[in-house]
Amino acid sequence: MDDQAWNEPVGEEEGGAVLPRRPVRDTADMDITPMIDITFLLLIFFLVASIPDATSAVQLPPARHGKAVNPRTSVILTVAEGGRPGGASVYLGDGKVGTPLAPDPAEQDALITSFVRDSYKSTVLIKAEKGVKHREVSRVAAAAARVEGIQLHLAVLEVE
Repeated sequence: MDDQAWNEPVGEEEGGAVLPRRPVRDTADMDITPMIDITFLLLIFFLVASIPDATSAVQLPPARHGKAVNPRTSVILTVAEGGRPGGASVYLGDGKVGTPLAPDPAEQDALITSFVRDSYKSTVLIKAEKGVKHREVSRVAAAAARVEGIQLHLAVLEVE
């Protein structure tokens, strides 16, 4: 039966000629490349056409746990907007009092570490303005944390 062609009769002894099945063609393959292309085009369209609302303020809930830090017994570092391009101004003390530290991050880190070490206080309070980037605050916190035995606090607004 393997050597016979598909259109030759098979099984004539039972009364009728039975033809074997034709070979089935595999036509189930579906090309999904155009569907993927359309999906990416729609994704790009919605990303470009959407207008993110970056100006809206996020209301943070007040802290429920924790205690206030006494500013009189803490070293205060202030991080303000501006300063070097893409960076922030750092002040040793509460508020924008005096001149900011040098714009070089390595010099700022050394001055912050020595200021915290020379103050002989066990807590450091970092105050930052609203528009200061997180990387600047974390850089100042890392410089202050180089002094062993201090507790690091970030200033938050206390809501009554």
